[in-house]
Amino acid sequence: KGDGHVEGEKVENPDTGLYYDEYLRQVIDVLETDKHFREKLQTADIEEIKSGKLSRELDLVSHHVRTRLDELKRQEVARLRMLIKAKMDSVQDTGIDHQALLKQFEHLNHQNPDTFEPKDLDMLIKAVSARYK
Repeated sequence: KGDGHVEGEKVENPDTGLYYDEYLRQVIDVLETDKHFREKLQTADIEEIKSGKLSRELDLVSHHVRTRLDELKRQEVARLRMLIKAKMDSVQDTGIDHQALLKQFEHLNHQNPDTFEPKDLDMLIKAVSARYK
């Protein structure tokens, strides 16, 4: 009573300003559905998160969570490809290096576009951390 929050109520977070903000939020939401990972996240300090130690816990989440994360990553890769195509269409330059364009997206492992792995979580954390240094 009096705290204004109802158990299970979603709290709206302000936009981070990151071009992958929606992807970041979706990954966090899915990870928090796994009880073990949620407990690890709540007890981890910022250095454990930034160092990648928390990313290794991804191997322990449920199959359902991993499947949902894989789906989110494929959607994000498709979104980035659409952005690259739009950029290419606007420039009309035929000498564009697609891999070089993908490398500018440091929040996911573009060499493995189909599955969400601990490396993806680590890259996402590092990209966010670098943005807020």
